[in-house]
Amino acid sequence: MRVGVFLPTVGRGGSPGDVVAYARHAEEHGLDAVWAGDQIVVGSGTPMLDAMIVLTTAAAVTERLRVGFGVLILPLRPVAAVAKQITALQQLSGNRVLLGVGSGGTPHGVSSWQAVGVPQGERGRLTDAALAVLPGLVTGKPTKLAHLPGTPTITLAPGSPMPPVIVGGAGRVAIRRTLEFGDAWFPSMVTPTSVAAVRQILYDGAEQRGRPAPGITTGVVASLGDGAPSRQALVSSLANGFKMPLEQAESIPITGVGAEAADRMASHFAAGAEELVVSFAGGDWFRQVELLAEARQAL
Repeated sequence: MRVGVFLPTVGRGGSPGDVVAYARHAEEHGLDAVWAGDQIVVGSGTPMLDAMIVLTTAAAVTERLRVGFGVLILPLRPVAAVAKQITALQQLSGNRVLLGVGSGGTPHGVSSWQAVGVPQGERGRLTDAALAVLPGLVTGKPTKLAHLPGTPTITLAPGSPMPPVIVGGAGRVAIRRTLEFGDAWFPSMVTPTSVAAVRQILYDGAEQRGRPAPGITTGVVASLGDGAPSRQALVSSLANGFKMPLEQAESIPITGVGAEAADRMASHFAAGAEELVVSFAGGDWFRQVELLAEARQAL
């Protein structure tokens, strides 16, 4: 049972040393990974630090902590450029990368797609094309880029071990991608009941394909101890934001301290999650990490 946290790199410009302090604090308190979200333009311009730079910084100042993309939006960048960066991050981190990937949704509008000149309607096709060639590119094998004009074959050097591919999303397309390309499935803000149902789908699909069953990494929100939003407020926010009944939203967040928070974490693990990736709803981030680590010890 692994537990990681999202670094608080959205909604602030970031000052020198912030990421260093965040990553070191997570490692010192025994967490397994730090994660960073990815987007070119967030909504109407909310500040967000670049995930690749954030995770490179985190890797440079830690020794054990894994660094995860939650998730890298593949179609926003040329796949060879992504592979080159992932290869370098693998080498510099000692192979600690967790490659969460996705196609990018619609909540942030079209600004990111316009900024890079990629039609938003092509995101699904480009994501599949990228996932098909990433392993060859990252590991330094001659790889044909059949989705590009002229279908060039390129070899990146040096290569590195391919990191685990963790496919983000909760819908049918994400499940199909997980079975076709992924080592794990990465839904966020879903109920343990939903995770358990999809776990069986993944097991059955893997058996049909003759491949190992993908793992499950689940994104959850937490509000721990005093000074953080109340459980009632958090459940209401989830229900409104994700258009779900209150009784479903009730089963998602991690709240309380110690054994109470541990019990809520345990419900996600019992449903099939092998790793939880926690974002904090509020409160002091450093204190939230400390309380999360205490709850993890109580599991």
